[in-house]
Amino acid sequence: MSINPPSILHPVFNAAHPFPPLPDINKGSILTQVFTHRSYYGRPNHVFEDHPQDPSPDNEKYEHLGDTVLGLVVTKLLLEMYPHLRVGPSTKIRALVVGNSTLADISRMYDLPARLRLHPAQAITLRASVNIQVSLPKEVFPADVFESYVGGLYIEQDLPGVQPWLKALFTPYATEAYKRVREQHRLPPLPTTALVAPDSILSSPPPSPPHPRPSATPTTIGHLALFNQQLQKANRIVEWIYADGTGEGTKTTPIWIVRCEVDGEVYGRGQGGTKKAARNEAAKEGLKKMGIEV
Repeated sequence: MSINPPSILHPVFNAAHPFPPLPDINKGSILTQVFTHRSYYGRPNHVFEDHPQDPSPDNEKYEHLGDTVLGLVVTKLLLEMYPHLRVGPSTKIRALVVGNSTLADISRMYDLPARLRLHPAQAITLRASVNIQVSLPKEVFPADVFESYVGGLYIEQDLPGVQPWLKALFTPYATEAYKRVREQHRLPPLPTTALVAPDSILSSPPPSPPHPRPSATPTTIGHLALFNQQLQKANRIVEWIYADGTGEGTKTTPIWIVRCEVDGEVYGRGQGGTKKAARNEAAKEGLKKMGIEV
């Protein structure tokens, strides 16, 4: 059994949407540094700053830069693909797209880890992390190589040399991540025609929202108000009991789950992106139980 969790994003590349080739880094010194692991020279970690005449020859700085470039390009890609997406869900989608598991899968598809220069004493352990998935560096090792390559390419060719490749590469991943996060928010899937490619967005005015704005907020607020009104008239006691944690959401975009009990009897259950939205859904079930159809 693999200790490393596989990437949850597995977009399909085919003849219509091929897996983009790896752009070349032409400068030999940059390419060498991109594939030089810190262990190769064994430089100490605690040094504050390299001497100007003796800069560190490993790929850590390229990796750090590549991580930032990836964040920039993918954030802009999401703005182009889903211009009406709020920041919370967008952050969650981006985390899936540029997560270590996804980047590690991509790195292996380009066979980047095999090109890494390692110190002989650490080569066996680090290679094992790629080939047999031992736990120590997990997905970080191959993901770091990919980030390093992105950083090196950016150093040589700047954003115009990096962005077209990354957009072609990550558009299918962004599409799948968007679908996953929609499912976590209990939203219906979009029709295929609603998933607009970035190029068509750039060449035309921003489209109207690809799906109607959820009507849950105005209608279910009415459900909640009516439910509370009916209970007050009957002088009954209501208790809202929330499940522990955030359901299938995250701290950034939680999914709240609540149970509504009236005089100790369960009248309804609900979930939503806010506590109030979850109570709204539970109140709707409660009204049905009371014989009130709205």
